[in-house]
Amino acid sequence: MRVSLSLAAALVAALPVAAGDLSVGFGEADVTPVLGKKPVYMAGFGHGREAKKVHDPIMVRAVVLSDGDAKVALVSVDVVGLFLHSVERVREALPGFKYVMVSATHNHEGPDTLGLWGPNPLKTGVDPEHLKRVEAGCADAVKAADKARVPAVAKIGTASDASLLHDNRLPVVKLDELVAVRFEEPKTGKAVGVLVQWNCHPEVLDSKNTEVTADFPHYTLKHLKESQGCPVVYFTGAVGGLMTTLKMPLKDAAGKELADGTFEKAERYGTLVGQLADKALKAAAPVALTPFDVRPQTILVPVENKLYHLGWQLGTLDRTMYAWDGTPTPKELMPTKDITKPIAVKSEIGYLKLGDLEVAVVPGEIYPELVLGGVQDPADPGADFPDARAEPGLYPQLKGKHRMLIGLGNDELGYFIPKRQWDAKSPYCYGLKKAQYGEENSVGPEAAGIICGVFKELVNKK
Repeated sequence: MRVSLSLAAALVAALPVAAGDLSVGFGEADVTPVLGKKPVYMAGFGHGREAKKVHDPIMVRAVVLSDGDAKVALVSVDVVGLFLHSVERVREALPGFKYVMVSATHNHEGPDTLGLWGPNPLKTGVDPEHLKRVEAGCADAVKAADKARVPAVAKIGTASDASLLHDNRLPVVKLDELVAVRFEEPKTGKAVGVLVQWNCHPEVLDSKNTEVTADFPHYTLKHLKESQGCPVVYFTGAVGGLMTTLKMPLKDAAGKELADGTFEKAERYGTLVGQLADKALKAAAPVALTPFDVRPQTILVPVENKLYHLGWQLGTLDRTMYAWDGTPTPKELMPTKDITKPIAVKSEIGYLKLGDLEVAVVPGEIYPELVLGGVQDPADPGADFPDARAEPGLYPQLKGKHRMLIGLGNDELGYFIPKRQWDAKSPYCYGLKKAQYGEENSVGPEAAGIICGVFKELVNKK
């Protein structure tokens, strides 16, 4: 495991930082699985896809921020997802932090870290030893970032490009806003690091690839490190719906059409996202990121997906289940093994107010309309629950100057689908002859309402 730490930054970090003053540090760790000793099953598509080669590394990247009173760590890992219990183990290794958020880029070309993509549906694809390395790498990257902290000021910018997203599920709703934050030394303006958030599945390489790679974020980060001259951390946002590059036309600089499943398309797309971030940073304005107001909330989310029930029974899904009585935030959690009664999984949602920046942390792949507040109205009559109440959008709850969403934060519960757009039974919406993709990878139709409802309570909490 490789951990980066600048000696010069460590010396500067020894300088005292006054309460209310921002300091920031960046760190990383290499958690690429070792090939050859045992099978490495790749996540995100079908079963039994074994990795044959490493194209580029699987990394953990972390940024640690302090307002002089409290420290917050934001971590991103180049994997398909991490369950809450992995995040809890990372937190146990990091005392002294007000909040540690561990997210995944949702990379479909790295090792299985959830258990869903083993050699067959009956066996997990998780290598316990490698998962421990990932968890240790998260803690090490945060420790490195903490030691590298230096006084900083920040600038924030946004840029949009709907042509860089393909929504493969009706209705077409895109969150095409990229958010970028640049941290600089107060006196010199020299870059300390960049945080960038974008909303697309890292799955350019598609289902037949057998080379371990971080997919397009690898190239986005490579571009930004060169253009900005500093460390960069990439976070995935709202990717439900489904936000993808597959079947999205994309040409190289010479006008040649690039095919899905190729590194050429991954590099081109990642570079374009990096250039969009450059555009956002070029127009970035100063932003105050202190003081911190951090509001995590433990929740229960009902698990109605029968395939998930089966995976839990077979041990391919390593989760504790809890009795579900309809209360998302009960006073007491009751573990259960009785699936003849309603069951739920423990998860977490977060609201962060970092000065003038508000951040929603969502434990899965949320549909853009749930973020923007644009749930279809009226519902298509073919929907399973056309009379369901529309969930409150996340962004309309935010009142600050700036906003950002981090998906797959602290857990991975699959898709959060507006209930009135849930469409698993015939007749299907929009006159389609078969169900659209999504419901089979969701815990159930109640999840979106719980996520959006609890988030609204967190924002309004006094």
